[in-house]
Amino acid sequence: MATTTDILPSRYRGPELIGRGGMGEIYRAEDESLGRTVAVKVLADRFSADEAVRGRFTREALAAARLSSDPNTITIFDVGEHRGRPFIVMEYLKGGSLEDLLRKHGAQDPGRVLTWLDEAGAAIDAAHEHGVVHRDVKPGNLLLAADGSVRVADFGVATAAGLDSLTMTGTVLGTAGYLAPEQARGEPTTPATDLYALAVVAFELLTGRRPFQADNPTAEAAAHVHADVPAVSERSDLPPQLDPVFRRAMAKDPTERYPSSGDFVSALREALRTAGATTRQFEPVVAAAPVPAGKRFPIPALIGGGLLVAALAGVGVAAALTRGEDGRTAAQTVTTERVTTVQGEPTTETIVTTAPATTRPAPTPQPPPPPPTGGAGGRALTDQATSLMKEGRYEEALPIARQALQRLQGTGQTYEGYANYNVGRSLAELGQCEEALPYLDRREQLLGPDPRVTAARRLCGR
Repeated sequence: MATTTDILPSRYRGPELIGRGGMGEIYRAEDESLGRTVAVKVLADRFSADEAVRGRFTREALAAARLSSDPNTITIFDVGEHRGRPFIVMEYLKGGSLEDLLRKHGAQDPGRVLTWLDEAGAAIDAAHEHGVVHRDVKPGNLLLAADGSVRVADFGVATAAGLDSLTMTGTVLGTAGYLAPEQARGEPTTPATDLYALAVVAFELLTGRRPFQADNPTAEAAAHVHADVPAVSERSDLPPQLDPVFRRAMAKDPTERYPSSGDFVSALREALRTAGATTRQFEPVVAAAPVPAGKRFPIPALIGGGLLVAALAGVGVAAALTRGEDGRTAAQTVTTERVTTVQGEPTTETIVTTAPATTRPAPTPQPPPPPPTGGAGGRALTDQATSLMKEGRYEEALPIARQALQRLQGTGQTYEGYANYNVGRSLAELGQCEEALPYLDRREQLLGPDPRVTAARRLCGR
């Protein structure tokens, strides 16, 4: 239902309140000037009179806007102020979040999880290259695009490195279930903080529960500081080879964690491959034991100065920014099995709604649609090849990617870079590394360094 309010500039018609959090509200509205649906995050009225908070909100919005060119990051269209309240205008997507999937279906298939983590990790690593730490990585901030890929939302609690006023003022941001130990203690955050949170998300996606899940947020935050990382293999039928990967990714000392999100996801993939996960079926976890009620951890350091209260009050509102302006919906969960390739590793993907899973014959692969014609064909072909690659259909994607590159060659456009990446990545996935590397080099010449290019080179041992 549309809200009768002048809280937004007049160009944003029919605002509808779709979410509320510690920092403000989220409205869905129609941008009359550009003719599209947008999501608008408005700073809460109680904060607007505080000049320091207003400055922080605007600063973080601008930091987020600098990341909008990344394909796995939600796009920021505008940052402004109306009637004394700062606002951020973002793309509106209605495909749902990983939090929604966890609530409905519990643990997810490992192959699918690896794909999501690879996409989210690429966006997070790209943000780190720009000096931005997200601070609030969680399933609710990992939104599903219409093609089922993940985009990272709500960099509204991120701060450019070196602007540590959030810490200096005694404020801790983040959700208790995903807080890194240093966050829970109110210490400065680093890229390693986001890696820790991504590992917690991975743990939850694979098992259906957070590693230290508890009814009491204070106890859960304290467990992140003091408790040993539980074995993921004890909470499901996942292989024990994953346990050391999670122990390193969730190390109490940030310097002991993986150097990047990409390194963490690569380690997970290798552990599954080593364990022979290409032929296993993974059933969803119905429940896992939370932190025992009788087990307590010291928490004075968490509550001094009201730090944990601030952390819990700062829960983000971007979960309301769910996707799909183009009308597509996130992939539905069904009971089926298919062999696919996730970042170079053939994996038997079992998608289930009940346990135990029932094996069904693999579906007959559908041929790709015929290539489009016309001046815009290069871009359309690139999009088509990208869709096939996301499904692991690299042999089918390669000739289409080559056609796209022929049409885009020499244009210097962004899509020429994408087309070079698609050809190079497909060749790398198919083991044709000598031919793949020049295309990956050309992609970086056109668009600059990217974690996905680094991941593709790793397939070739580079």
